[in-house]
Amino acid sequence: MANHLEPRITLHPHSRRVRIYHGDTLLADTCDALELREKGYPQRQYLPQPDVDMSKLSVSTTVTHCPFKGDSTYYSLPDRPYTAWSYESPIDEMQEIAGRLAFDADKVQETVE
Repeated sequence: MANHLEPRITLHPHSRRVRIYHGDTLLADTCDALELREKGYPQRQYLPQPDVDMSKLSVSTTVTHCPFKGDSTYYSLPDRPYTAWSYESPIDEMQEIAGRLAFDADKVQETVE
């Protein structure tokens, strides 16, 4: 009998419009998101950095390691630390998310149309 385990993480490119707001401020707007689905975690939209207003975010010195994605860099808003994160050099299997940002949906408003 074959073993058909589903992968822990799957990536799903789509062309739906994704916008990220902090209050009335638009932080990101893209139609080129990757939806990352990881067992045990909510779905996350990984957005291309050019579609994010990086001038609103500051880079944190905090770096964490995920054995399934690699080392992440965090970004903060002035009143909300660790609002977003990015894997600049992810592991080989996750190269598609390199340089993209994901936002903490508890700290910003995310719309997917």
